[in-house]
Amino acid sequence: MADRSMGTPHLGPTPAAAATAESVADMDPVEYILRKRLPHKLPRRKNDIYINMKTDFKAQLGRCQKMLEAGGFSEICIHGLGLAINRAINIALQLQAASFGALHVAANTSTVELVDDLEPELDQAEAVTRTRNNSAIHIKVFLALPKGERVEPLNPL
Repeated sequence: MADRSMGTPHLGPTPAAAATAESVADMDPVEYILRKRLPHKLPRRKNDIYINMKTDFKAQLGRCQKMLEAGGFSEICIHGLGLAINRAINIALQLQAASFGALHVAANTSTVELVDDLEPELDQAEAVTRTRNNSAIHIKVFLALPKGERVEPLNPL
């Protein structure tokens, strides 16, 4: 571990995190069942697409293409969490490549706090809740405006 007085970063766990890690580490994994809660989702709009690893890639790509072409949307927002980040990026790039420059992509990353429940198999043990962080990506795929064309700003009321 580095010395804090010299201005170098502290590389070890904080005391509170170490105590929590010890209590979770003391548990026998055979005695507990891990239940992962669903992550909090952004407000679901009609042009939001949440990418996962269970659905077929071509089906997800086709849904995005359909929304842009026949769905009447000038932009869609693709969301990916954890392992699905690579797939979300790949879908956005596939859409952009297939559009021959008609689509642009803007990506934002974030960290999402997830909650896991450790439920005891035996009645005498107590249930434990554990939080962890996971990476997320939010990709806006939108139609590019032709040169010289401008979007008029909306008048605020």
